[in-house]
Amino acid sequence: MERAGEARPLLPPSGPAGLSSAGAVCILLKSALGAGLLSFPWAFGRAGGAVPALLVELGSLVFLVSGLAVLGYAAALSAQPTYQGVVRAVCGAAVGKLCEVCFLLNLFMISVALLRVVGDQLEKLCDSLYPNGTLSGGPPSPPWYADQRFTLSALCVFVIFPLSVPKEIGFQKHSSILGTLAACYLTLVIILKYHLQAESLRLPEPSQPSRASSWASIFSVIPTICFGFQCHEACVAIYSSMRNQSFSHWVAVSVVSMLICLLIYSLTGLYGYLTFGEAVAPDVLMSYPGNDPVVIVARLLFGVSIITIYPIVVLLGRSVVRDVWVTTKHRAMAVPEAQEQRSRVALTVTWMATTLAIALFVPDIGKVIELIGGISAFFIFIFPGKTYVLVAGLCLVCMTGTRTLGRRKKAALITWGVLSVLGGAFVCGQSAALAVLGLLR
Repeated sequence: MERAGEARPLLPPSGPAGLSSAGAVCILLKSALGAGLLSFPWAFGRAGGAVPALLVELGSLVFLVSGLAVLGYAAALSAQPTYQGVVRAVCGAAVGKLCEVCFLLNLFMISVALLRVVGDQLEKLCDSLYPNGTLSGGPPSPPWYADQRFTLSALCVFVIFPLSVPKEIGFQKHSSILGTLAACYLTLVIILKYHLQAESLRLPEPSQPSRASSWASIFSVIPTICFGFQCHEACVAIYSSMRNQSFSHWVAVSVVSMLICLLIYSLTGLYGYLTFGEAVAPDVLMSYPGNDPVVIVARLLFGVSIITIYPIVVLLGRSVVRDVWVTTKHRAMAVPEAQEQRSRVALTVTWMATTLAIALFVPDIGKVIELIGGISAFFIFIFPGKTYVLVAGLCLVCMTGTRTLGRRKKAALITWGVLSVLGGAFVCGQSAALAVLGLLR
């Protein structure tokens, strides 16, 4: 297996030189460092302390890194530049079509959720700047330019849209560096706040770390932790854009990215939990004073971090829309540059306008997303839109079954593939169950 991946790059790298190793690490890292960063201190508390949460992180990371390696090898073997194209080539047309539908739904929901998170950060930022409003003697009323509908719309038009239009994912490496540094600032703030102001931040009787945590509590945080490390939806596009597409090099890029991600998530979760104990809020920034300038800057930069993820999701969404609506015969045909550019801009505008409208005007967007996730649970069990470890396991089983390998090697790979499928199905089922229980409360 390894020799085929090492022989030569089976996919033409995008751009004149292709994506460098550092660029690939930055984009892969930024795809993973998203909204889940704020929830890790809460997950540490829910799991019963640092030790159980770290064990869950390490156990999940084994499957997640394995999934990245398998998807990269499958991309090389199938010579497909997109996630859905890889699944279609490896697992068959029927499974590939189901992948396209579920993948498109998942990317669309992620886009809405990202804009909702950015909008919430803007709203909290404006609240800290205008705590008393502008109308004396009346109810608090911020100025029109501090209204979330204006600020988020302006941000989409002047910042997010220009970042989302470019054709190649390699363009995102520059904004990914900025987004990663912004996420690191949040981690640094949480660490410094613990060491410098821990006593003033803690409650009078802070919750102490649990001596033991139930299996139910530990399992309940697995979806949150897996979501935090999730970057598999972008890995095929990143791999196909790399200058060096050897299998060993891709594994090294994946491992380095996930280890950096593990360090950032673990430090954020650990120090946020040590500061507030089990009383930490699901959004750790809500546990700090809202008028603290350092926290205000952290909130602003975290919004910047989330903004850098949205263009990557839009790029992936455009590729899925094209594959859904274009037949196999026309997919292989060359498209004139001018026509491709018009189509790309139109898709970007439509995608952004639709997700922005939902994020701004649908009440209680969290419940809506949970409801959609619950309805799509059936599709998630068959072909997950949220847990890509299952997909990687399915690809590994399909690839191994069609290649000539030693009996022991084939048995080991198929066994690992089956374990990945079962583990992915478990996390998918648990996520769907938690969403349904949340709606019933």
